Amino acid sequence: MPTTRDTDFLEFACAMAVAAGAAILPHFRRAIDIEDKGSPVGYDPVTVADRGAEAVIRAAIARAYPDHGIRGEEHGWQKGASNYTWVIDPIDGTKSFILGQLHWATLIALNDGARPVVGVVHQPYVGETFVGVAGGVAEWRRGDERRTLRTRACRALGDAVVACTHPNMFRTPADLAAFHRVADPARLTRYGGDCYAYTLLAMGLIDVVVESSLQAYDIQALIPVIEAAGGVVSSWTGGRCDEGGHVVACGDPALHPRIVERLAATAA
Repeated sequence: MPTTRDTDFLEFACAMAVAAGAAILPHFRRAIDIEDKGSPVGYDPVTVADRGAEAVIRAAIARAYPDHGIRGEEHGWQKGASNYTWVIDPIDGTKSFILGQLHWATLIALNDGARPVVGVVHQPYVGETFVGVAGGVAEWRRGDERRTLRTRACRALGDAVVACTHPNMFRTPADLAAFHRVADPARLTRYGGDCYAYTLLAMGLIDVVVESSLQAYDIQALIPVIEAAGGVVSSWTGGRCDEGGHVVACGDPALHPRIVERLAATAA
């Protein structure tokens, strides 16, 4: 069961995400400067909205929890005196953001030194938030609305909807072949979701997400949401994926080992 303190942390994270959204929205669907940070998988844009939103979050943490660490995509890793570290992606899905599309969100996780225990995914333009606490429940929130998130049953890969942000995140032929061993037999494959694919899995609308080339700040906020909704998220070999890399999420825990078998065998 989640502790009262974890619940307090969750509400604090939600408030930070809303504040970050207020910093982001004036730049959305506007002409803004875009910088290419460069990455092994190609174009990697960043904007004033990304950097400004992370600055807002970091300032709030420094005021409320000065002994906590902060690990953000745009402003680096500041180690704290306690075991707690906030893991931040101010805009996950910046490519979607700069195109005026909606598959982007602010990701905020709290890692207690062993695992992510709190996760918040907030899309300010749509006004919806996905939250999860380790050992608790996952929720979808919009205004005063609340809905408990549950993944759906899907025991056969042939019945599954599989998602991935883009095939170019698979850096080697073996990785791409591994992805196709899962995607090709599936009922439907969709690209372009970024973090939203994982939240839709927690909602029971997608069954499997297979990705690679992720960083810690891409996945840690999503782990408590998926697990609290009844799903499983791991590395391609079935281990923990807190540091990113090769990640697979399954809504139905019974399907997860079959997916891992396909991914691990091909990647090896």
